[in-house]
Amino acid sequence: MVAAEDAGKIGVADKLGIEPGAVVQEIGWDEDVDDDLRAAVEERVGGDLLDEDADDVVDVVLLWWREEDGDLVDALVDVTSPLADEGVIWVLTPKTGRSGHVEPSDIAEATSTAGLAQTSNVNVSEDWTAVRLVSPKNAKVNKR
Repeated sequence: MVAAEDAGKIGVADKLGIEPGAVVQEIGWDEDVDDDLRAAVEERVGGDLLDEDADDVVDVVLLWWREEDGDLVDALVDVTSPLADEGVIWVLTPKTGRSGHVEPSDIAEATSTAGLAQTSNVNVSEDWTAVRLVSPKNAKVNKR
C-alpha cells in the first residue's frame, strides 16, 4: 500500500515536470493546500520548499492562488524576479465548485498582462488544478 501511495506522489511531481535537485519556491501557502502534492515535490527535489521570503534563484514557483488572494497580475510579476531563465511558474487554483475557484479566463488575462505565456493545464489533486506559465521565448531572446 505504501509503495502505491509513493507512486502517486511521485506522479504529481512528474506531471509538474519537477526534476530532482530543482530549487522550488512555494508562495501562497495556507491550510487548504494539498499536503500530498507538497510532499511529492519535496521528495522529488530532496529537500524543503523555499518560502515566500527566500531570495534564491529558483527553477520552479508553486503559486497557490485563490479568488480572494488579490491581484494575480501583481503576484505573477513578483514571482518572476527570482525565476531562473528557463524557470516555470505553476499557478495552483481550487477546482471549479471549490471555495476560492479562479476562472480560467482570469488566469489567462493575468498571464498575458504579466508578459507570460500559458503552456498547459494539469489536474494535480482532488481539489486543485495547475496552470503552467513560462516567459515567452521571444522575451528571452530580447533580454540578451
